[in-house]
Parts: sequence; C-alpha cells; structure tokens
Amino acid sequence: MAAADNDDTIDVRLLALNDFRGNLTPPEGRAGVVEQVDGNSVPAGGAAFLAAYVKQMRGQAQHSLLYSVGDNWGPSSLESTLFHGEPVVDLLNHMGVAASGIGNLELAGGLAELQRLERGGCHPVDGCTFDTTYGGAEFPLLASNLMVDGVPATVPFDVDFVDGIPIGVIGVLPSDAGRTIAADRSAGLSFGDELEAIDRTADLLDFFGVKAIAVLLHKGDDSGPGGPDACNLTTGSARRIAERADAKIDVVFTAAGNRQYDCTVTDPMGKPRVFMQGASDGRAVAVADVVIDRNTRDVVRDQTSTFNQVVTRDIAPDREVEQLVDRARSAASAIGEPVVGTAVSDIVRDKAPSGESPLGNLVADAQLAFARSAGAQVAFTNPGGLRGDLGSADGFLTYADAFATQPFGNQVRVVSLTGQQVREVLEQQFQPGDGTVRREILAPSGNLRYAMRGSAPPGERIVDLTIDGVPVDDAAAYRVAVNSSLADGGDGFAAFRNGQDPVDAGTDIDALVAYLAANGPVGPPATDRIRVLD
Repeated sequence: MAAADNDDTIDVRLLALNDFRGNLTPPEGRAGVVEQVDGNSVPAGGAAFLAAYVKQMRGQAQHSLLYSVGDNWGPSSLESTLFHGEPVVDLLNHMGVAASGIGNLELAGGLAELQRLERGGCHPVDGCTFDTTYGGAEFPLLASNLMVDGVPATVPFDVDFVDGIPIGVIGVLPSDAGRTIAADRSAGLSFGDELEAIDRTADLLDFFGVKAIAVLLHKGDDSGPGGPDACNLTTGSARRIAERADAKIDVVFTAAGNRQYDCTVTDPMGKPRVFMQGASDGRAVAVADVVIDRNTRDVVRDQTSTFNQVVTRDIAPDREVEQLVDRARSAASAIGEPVVGTAVSDIVRDKAPSGESPLGNLVADAQLAFARSAGAQVAFTNPGGLRGDLGSADGFLTYADAFATQPFGNQVRVVSLTGQQVREVLEQQFQPGDGTVRREILAPSGNLRYAMRGSAPPGERIVDLTIDGVPVDDAAAYRVAVNSSLADGGDGFAAFRNGQDPVDAGTDIDALVAYLAANGPVGPPATDRIRVLD
C-alpha cells in the first residue's frame, strides 16, 4: 500500500495498462494466464476484473494516476471491433484513465478514426451502433513523435496536478510503426526518433516547471519467464531508450513486449529509473509508487517501489463494467455464436526453430484455398497477421473464435511476382535492426518449400525453393496470395509492392471461415515447410 504523505513529500501511485487490445471478455487459453515465480500459471484478465483491481489499487493510495501505454483497441475481439472500439473507450473512461499513449493499433483505422474515437461522434459509415451517441474519450491520446504532413498529429504530453504538484507524461510511438499500418491508413504520417522526441518533450515540460515525468513508450522488450516481477530481458531496444533518455525522465512504462517485466535501469546521470511493463490483454497492471519532494517537485528516485499486479479472477468483478461487457457481448452474439468448424486441438502461434507456427501455416493454407479462384498458386502470411491462437474448450469453433485470430478485415490479395521477386520477399525475412538481424519469418502455404542459411550473406540465404515440388524459375510469373497489409509492403516486406495485376479475393476472416467449414476437424499443421541449414 502506498504510504501517506508527510509535510515534505507527496506519495503518488502511478498505474499503467498496456496492450489491452479490446479484450473485454476474459481471454482464453495461453492468452488468459500469467506465469508465476514457481512456473505455474494463474487465469488472468477480463475487463470487469481489471476495473475491480484498478479501483482497489487506487483506493489504497491517497493520490493516483492511471495511464495506458496504447493498443487499447483496434483489430481484436468481436465485442470491441464490431463497435469500432467504442466499448473500450467507455471502459477506460469508467476506470479514470488520465492519459493514453498511442500504439500501432490505434492507427489501424487511420488518423481520422483515431481522432473520432478521441473526440466523439458516430462512425462515418456504420453510425452509432453500440449507443445512440458516442461522446469520445475523457482523456488525451499522446504521441510526441507522430507527424502528419510534417506537423504534429496530436498532443505530445499531458500534465495532471496532484495536490498542487504537476506530473507530466509523454507518449511515444515506435519509429518504425509505419511498417505495421496499412499504406492507405498511414498516408501522410511519419514517425520520428523515439529518443529525440522524449528528450525534446522533457525539455519542454521542464521549461513549464514540470519536474516529475513519466513516459508511455509503445515499444517493449521481450523477456524470459520468471514471474510477474522478474527482469529477464532477452532483447534490448526499449531498454536502450530507457537508459539513454534525458535524466529528467523518472519512470518509463512500455508496451508491446512478449510478457511483463519489472526492471530498473540507470539514467545518463547515474540515477535509478523505473523501466517496466504489465501483461497484455488486461492480465496485469504495472504499478510504480513514487515519492515527490514538495520543494523540488521532482521524484525521489531511490524511494520508488514497483510491482506488477496480476488481474486474477478471484476478485468481485466491477458491476458496471460487467454490464458494459454483457451488453457488447449480447449485441455481438448473433454474429459470433454460430459454429463454423471443429478442431482436434488448439492451433497456436508458437514458433518452431524455423520460425513457422502451426497457426501461421494453417492461415496460409486457408488463404491459398480461398484465393485459388483468383488464380493463386501459393500463399504467405505474417506473424503479425495472427492476432490470437485458434481453439475452444469443446473443439467447436465459432465465428468469434475465428475472428479472434483474423480480426483485421484485410483483403486476401493475389498478385503476380516473378520467381526472383519471390526470392527477394523471402530474403527480406532477415531484417537488420538494433545492430542484429531480426528474423520475421513468413508462414508459407504447404505447397512451397525451401531451406535457409542464416549465416549466409544477404541475398544468398534462401536455397532449394520449390512450389508444388518444382524448382522455382526466377524468370517465370507466379500468382501469390497475401493479406493486403503485406501486399502494401507491411512489416518490412517492400518486395511485395512489386506485385502486378492485383485481385482481391475477399477478406481474411472469410478465408479462414471457409477453410474451417470445408476441412473440419482441423488439426495443427506440421511446421516442416522450411528447413534450417544453420
């Protein structure tokens, strides 16, 4: 529990959500648990439980501020996506979010849709379908490095006064956010360097007399298991930003890492700085209890305490949020409840050593089958095109189950690429970043096979490439099915932009539903389409 104030200091509890992604209902399967220190897992998440924990934790402190680090909504659960994220905004308003960073998913519908969700007003096409009116967010959406046509697209920071003391917060997007946003939704947008944006905005806040400053960095590191408060980072791009950011920054909350962590880094002046992330999908909340000196109005760093609060489901749910979720679920049930297929077991996104996953391979097979009528000969999908695992407790897959895997509404687009261009696409799976080569492995349909040599020079890593057992002819043309985001060069696959004669076969969710209906019961495909030579 946060300590009580004395005459010289003030205690403030800072809480941060991250990557909620519209999960109003408790997430299922592996997405609905949090690992404990002993290796066991506890069920976690669900909007009504999240709201109850937030209320409880805020009630333990005399002063508190609740933030979100972004990816609040976007392509996600049917209950959220069907209503364009409006129920999620209602949830965040109810919990009293003071400010939210902007993540990639907030921009999935484009800047105009982001502004509508912030300011209010009915959807320009569908109107107001969740309520008769939509009032918008009661909190600002922040991004200090987001520009549109060369000018700031939104406010970079927010300031809240706690017992007369100003506390600032800065929002920051990843500088490569444009890689994951469809080209038609990101036109005119640019994303500045994260560190430069943080330092510039911190200087501005300092000029205004704001000394206590937190950052909402929508860029996280991956980490190994070890429990809610472990610090077992396996990547370091976000940590480097947290270490190098101006010494005026006191706390860095992150998002987009693979699991929660609770770390301390050293700032450029040698002082400790909080660097932490809660669990995605509403499963854990990051909490930093800070002490602020009333005279300097700055955080006393060595008195900060932190923890990640797991959102277990053994707490009495927030009744108002429960009613909100029930209303969204009821409104979506007519679409979501019909059974569309069966599965012998869950089909998951876990990656094999080759980078393939059972779910990725199944989706690639589904999109090839769906797009055969448009001439497709082969298909690829990307890991970012898989929102959640596919499965259900009883083996019967509903439309909502399928939608949770493919909620994007992307078109399955068929384009012509030469054999050489297909090779270029596969070579682009090895992407430089942070001084290393990052592997972003595409899932291929089952009729495409190849081997890869990770240690080979760029341009020579893909060998033994075949389609339907026949070596690929570099000069021949092949009809390739991909989602429209990839076709636009998303996730760093610029070679797909060379595709000619595009034909849209239908949406990604329609492709998956059709495949499940025609091939049930489905099981996890083998992950043997790519051979790893080194």
